[in-house]
Amino acid sequence: MRATLNIPNDLLSEVQKITGEKSKTKSIVIAMEEFVRQKKIKKLIALRGKIRIDYDWQKEEELEMKAQKKREKLLERNR
Repeated sequence: MRATLNIPNDLLSEVQKITGEKSKTKSIVIAMEEFVRQKKIKKLIALRGKIRIDYDWQKEEELEMKAQKKREKLLERNR
């Protein structure tokens, strides 16, 4: 999307320097993506201790191994 923006030259230069990009567009996109990523991380961190996940990975792994054995038996029968 095209947009006309009034960005202070010193700020844009600093963003280009930090991102290592020569292109103004690429440096702005990188900065915006990083901003969004950091905001999402903060939201996830804010959930710490508020969500209880009762997940038994060992049971899941056991079920997956059983399912894999069944698939292997079916494949052998079909040969």
